[in-house]
Amino acid sequence: MNKIVLISGATAGIGEALAWKFAENNYNLILTGRRKDRLEKLKNDLIGKFQIEVLTLNFDIRELTEVENGVKKIPENWQAIDILINNAGLAVGVSPIHEGVYDDWERMIDTNIKGLLYLSRAIVPFMKARKKGHIINIGSIAGRQVYPNGNVYCGTKAAVHSITEGMRIDLVSHGIKVTQIAPGAVETEFSLVRLKGNAEAANAFYKGYKPLSAKDIADITFYTTTLPEHVCINDILVTPIAQANAYVYHKE
Repeated sequence: MNKIVLISGATAGIGEALAWKFAENNYNLILTGRRKDRLEKLKNDLIGKFQIEVLTLNFDIRELTEVENGVKKIPENWQAIDILINNAGLAVGVSPIHEGVYDDWERMIDTNIKGLLYLSRAIVPFMKARKKGHIINIGSIAGRQVYPNGNVYCGTKAAVHSITEGMRIDLVSHGIKVTQIAPGAVETEFSLVRLKGNAEAANAFYKGYKPLSAKDIADITFYTTTLPEHVCINDILVTPIAQANAYVYHKE
């Protein structure tokens, strides 16, 4: 039977690229996301191209009840989840802390931290029962270095960094690997969401240098799952060559 990977936030960007990468390597997929139409299209596209099975779970990861009810819908023969990728996340707004928008803060905290916790709490018992599994948390360079007007977003990704380390400690005796992938600048809808639909400003952010692609992150993430059972990559920080740290870029 094919191995099973669960990917949150699979409807765009890194999540969608992850779905394609694991599908082409014969994994069966459990895909979650808020946008049902995109989930179903992705499911149909993947099944049409690869000889795999795809299960979609349509819920808002910020809502505990929705996460719990969604996970309850996973059939018994799908519960042997080999890999959980906590990919769902976002940045919203670029305000300094004293002008912060409360709704922006709530969306980032609820998605980036609480959503990761909710889904992990629901899935880990499946892995614990089998004494094996691999959890991969998609973090960010923003979890290592704070940059101007990044305040709350950077804080949420710093939390992901710490939570990942805590997970590894708590789960090491259960044979479960825990990895963090922390990208720098990746050209996805990330900046468009952060800038609240301002396409011109979002596109300008990626001008003058070659950013990472969602496929780059998918390839790196997949690599961490291909190693021998006794090998666990704890943490990968990856940037485009033009990015020196969280806020220094070389642009032509």
